[in-house]
Amino acid sequence: MIKLCGIRRGEDVQIVNEFLPDFIGMILTEGFRRTVDMDTAEELSELLDKRIKKVGVFVNEPAENVRSAASRLDLQVIQLHGDEDREYIRSLSVKCEIWKAVRVRSSEDIVNAEKLGCDRLLLDSFVKNAVGGTGVTADWDIIKNTDISLPYFLAGGIGEDNIAAALEICPHIDLSGSVETDGVKDREKIRRITELYRNITQKGIQI
Repeated sequence: MIKLCGIRRGEDVQIVNEFLPDFIGMILTEGFRRTVDMDTAEELSELLDKRIKKVGVFVNEPAENVRSAASRLDLQVIQLHGDEDREYIRSLSVKCEIWKAVRVRSSEDIVNAEKLGCDRLLLDSFVKNAVGGTGVTADWDIIKNTDISLPYFLAGGIGEDNIAAALEICPHIDLSGSVETDGVKDREKIRRITELYRNITQKGIQI
């Protein structure tokens, strides 16, 4: 599966509707470069092809805000990118899937995240004072050498030059900055990366 994160403009939705990734992500916590407010997120949701699943991305957001957004936007997935713990995740009481992002420094980070009660992990790079979207490649050696029981997405610095290697580790990838030019989603980059993804996976990597 392939997810394109940081969707925030009507033009972005037009592009993803053309190339049909499995998931798109909208950042719904204030204070980040790719944040969208709820009114904009609702407008984008209405434009989105129904075959694409919506992921709401939150960072240490009050649980009531997450529940409200999940209902209002009919989210299929809640992705948590902050310091949310097991009690917080349990308190959400939502029907959609819950994914927990992990800024990987060690195998222990992954093992601990698996105990939080989420449905899937998103394994990202660790960059000090950043919660994601840095374009820095995660430490793949740690990920490859960890016994991971939950399904997961691989994130962090995946682009055209290393997508084949990423897919050897995990068939589910998350992209953001690598499909942008000057901070906005780039149709040609999205076309190329989605075509590469499908060509590679059709040649034998099991999805």
